[in-house]
Amino acid sequence: MSDRRELSEAVQNYSQHGTKAMRRLITRTTKENLWLFVLTLLEQREYFAYEVRATVQEQFGVEIAPVTAYVLLYKLQREGLVERSGERQEGRRPARKYYAITEKGRSALSEARRYLQILAAALAPSTA
Repeated sequence: MSDRRELSEAVQNYSQHGTKAMRRLITRTTKENLWLFVLTLLEQREYFAYEVRATVQEQFGVEIAPVTAYVLLYKLQREGLVERSGERQEGRRPARKYYAITEKGRSALSEARRYLQILAAALAPSTA
């Protein structure tokens, strides 16, 4: 969890005080790749859309517009990376649609993590 806290702090800091290039990098690696954060959460348990939005902001420091979580989950479902795992109603609230990661989603997330590791290694300072 400390890595997530560090990421959250970096996102907040660079988004407010970084150079234009750094702010652009933050946007490209967070808001334009929200699927990485969503699949990471869904690896742990099932979520409903509003909960995804709140948890991504809380754990990773990435703000998501209210409708974005719904649109993203729909797109991920269409691509086969997540599936609706059911609906549950709690109290008087309308039933919530829960989502779970699929095996295809786990594979895509694993590939993405490996790619990001390769990228980070390629950008690391040379020791030679």
